[in-house]
Amino acid sequence: MARLFCQRALDIEPDNLEILDMMGNICMELGDADKAKQVFLRAAELSPDKGHSKYMCLGQIHCKEEALQYFHKGLEMMISAYQSQPQVSGAASWPEENEVTTKDISTAFCSIAEIYLTDLCMEEGAGDKCKEAIEKALEYSPNSPEALQLMASYLFSMDQPQEGKEYLLKSLASWLPSMQKKEEQEDGASQLETSEAVFPLYESRITTAKLLIEAEEYELAAEIPEGLLEEDDEVIQVWYLLGWVCYLQAKEPEEEEAFKDSARMYLRKAKKLYVKLKCDDPPLLEHVDQLLSELGAEDTQQDSETEDAPVDNIDDDFVQSSDDDAMES
Repeated sequence: MARLFCQRALDIEPDNLEILDMMGNICMELGDADKAKQVFLRAAELSPDKGHSKYMCLGQIHCKEEALQYFHKGLEMMISAYQSQPQVSGAASWPEENEVTTKDISTAFCSIAEIYLTDLCMEEGAGDKCKEAIEKALEYSPNSPEALQLMASYLFSMDQPQEGKEYLLKSLASWLPSMQKKEEQEDGASQLETSEAVFPLYESRITTAKLLIEAEEYELAAEIPEGLLEEDDEVIQVWYLLGWVCYLQAKEPEEEEAFKDSARMYLRKAKKLYVKLKCDDPPLLEHVDQLLSELGAEDTQQDSETEDAPVDNIDDDFVQSSDDDAMES
């Protein structure tokens, strides 16, 4: 409905920058990257040197060198706007709606670093450029969970696990205690204490769990996806990570069988959900099968029946979300 009314507004004023920005963001939310690209490019054509957000969105839509081009353009405008803002200190100050903050600039540098960690990781000098961008991100926001985690990812990729672990644990310390406190709180009054806390996005926390596994911090690695299940219990990666963590913990001499049982349960859930959602990630499924094979089956016949079960019979194993019917239809 928002898109419908926004389009009507654009029909009346096709060059209105505020409406174009709104339409672009609506299309991003709806996953219509082509339309969002068209809208933001039009906004950039009308106002090339004002409004950094359209360039950051264009960077998200594109990849490799094109993404970098847009991120750098947006970052340049953000830094210029930040430096020209009156730097008011004190508790009484309140940021303007369009004010650029150090956190915004840090996030932009993180976006650039991620390009060098992924799409352009094979480019000559990618490692140095990635590190430089992360260091800039930390310069503007030293306690940014995103920047600290990116530095951990970079260091792990550079075979510096101990240094990477230090940054990873520092990133966790900036948000995990508040999240744990929020989960423990039950009454509305106490929830206000953490209502303004900002936590990493769902996908970012999945990455955190993967890095914790790499750092051999298995207890913490299990705690993160356990919390994610409370938010959405139909994400295959979460069940898979829990199974993988329990599999690794089962290698420890104490409580071996208990961890094996948990690993089997989580991995079977991941496999069932893989079938139910018609996922297409062969490496993940292959690893799940490998782990289950190494764990051994308590009941071979039961496992066979489970794996061969039709999709329609799988649903009972999951807490159903409100949009299941729509998704399955």
